[in-house]
Amino acid sequence: MLYLKRKIDSFLEKWKQDPDRLPLIVRGSRQTGKTESILHFAKEHYESVVTINFVEEPKYKKITLDGYGVHDIIRNISRMDPFKRFPEGRTLLFFDELQEFPDIATALKFFRIDGRFDVICSGSLLGLYYKRIESNSVGYKQDYHMHSLDFEEFLWAKGYDGAVADSMLAHMIDREPFNELEMSLYHSLFLDFVILGGMPAVVRRYVEKDSFEGTLELQRQLVLDYEEDIRKYAEGVDQTRILNVFRHIPPQLAKENKKFQISKVAKGAHSKDYQGCVEWLCNAGIVNACYALQFPELPLKGNYDGSRFKLYFADTGLLVATLDEEAQDDLRSNRNLGVYKGALYENLVADALVKAGLGLFYYKREDSTLEEDFFVRTKSSLLPLEVKAKAGTSKSLSTLISGEKYSDIRYGLKASAGNIGFRNRIFTFPYFCVFLLKRFLNQCDF
Repeated sequence: MLYLKRKIDSFLEKWKQDPDRLPLIVRGSRQTGKTESILHFAKEHYESVVTINFVEEPKYKKITLDGYGVHDIIRNISRMDPFKRFPEGRTLLFFDELQEFPDIATALKFFRIDGRFDVICSGSLLGLYYKRIESNSVGYKQDYHMHSLDFEEFLWAKGYDGAVADSMLAHMIDREPFNELEMSLYHSLFLDFVILGGMPAVVRRYVEKDSFEGTLELQRQLVLDYEEDIRKYAEGVDQTRILNVFRHIPPQLAKENKKFQISKVAKGAHSKDYQGCVEWLCNAGIVNACYALQFPELPLKGNYDGSRFKLYFADTGLLVATLDEEAQDDLRSNRNLGVYKGALYENLVADALVKAGLGLFYYKREDSTLEEDFFVRTKSSLLPLEVKAKAGTSKSLSTLISGEKYSDIRYGLKASAGNIGFRNRIFTFPYFCVFLLKRFLNQCDF
């Protein structure tokens, strides 16, 4: 099976080279490639890889019956499977599907102190159990959050090397427009990425077949899998209400006002009845919430209203899978995004920002005369980011930059279908460059 190069690959290499490495927990939503990447790394670096999947082999939940000490756990594993080998210094224990047995995190402290074996844990929906995992292993673990593929990883899957991203970043920093050939090529690749999203199974099928054959079926199955997770793992929260929120994200994103409205989810629905539903979906890694700023100023995290938010799918391919048949035909046959154009591009930008490690915040003034899609920051400045589905002026962006009461804002950013540009203190970038935004901000002094 074709292995897709991922950013976690270089992280795992550095982790292995660290003589003081801690047990590692790889978090992320289902089917983002966690297990595949870990096993790919393990086979190249360890003489023995002891893999325990708590979903496929629930019997291994008994390995802690005698305690959480390394000797007890190794003895119990070997008792259940005497063919497993544990050469000291050359063995990786890989505990997969950690969400099924989060108590194993208690043992990480003892593995760290013992030092004879490396340990990696992985699982989906770990955010739901994180408090429990953290309390059992605080100070004795390292975390890595893995997402579906971003556009750079998609380019790798298509055979492009790291020089492509470096070249794009240089264009952004130097404010140098792409030539016609570059714009055509990157725009075409990006439209494919819009349709596919970044789930590894979908991207792999596309690369191996060199077509979109079977990709929609895979996307729709992933949506069904997420709904099954909701039914299986939602505890203490109304599963039906969580499913209602999940299923209402596409139609609400398609509207001009993309603020998520609980009142539209079900007849007579009130916010108090849905408390915890949005948090559950975010913790499960299924959606990303973008919160409304109380005022566009720094700091961001202490300046938002938790009751006002927009919801985006954590992978845009999931949004594509929910579109109606007419929209699907138009998107795939004619590459026409139709009424969902604004929703898809906003979701893609939100997705790219999260994968780059940036938070999601927006602003809408109460009188509705000023609204901005996203905000990012440097050490000293706040930058509004506008997503333009079509050509046009950026009135709100200009107001924020020039308005005296917005003292933290000196420049603005605009993502569009157009080329690189800089005018009136607004940086314009093509959509396909958004994945580089954090690197751009780190190299520019605002």
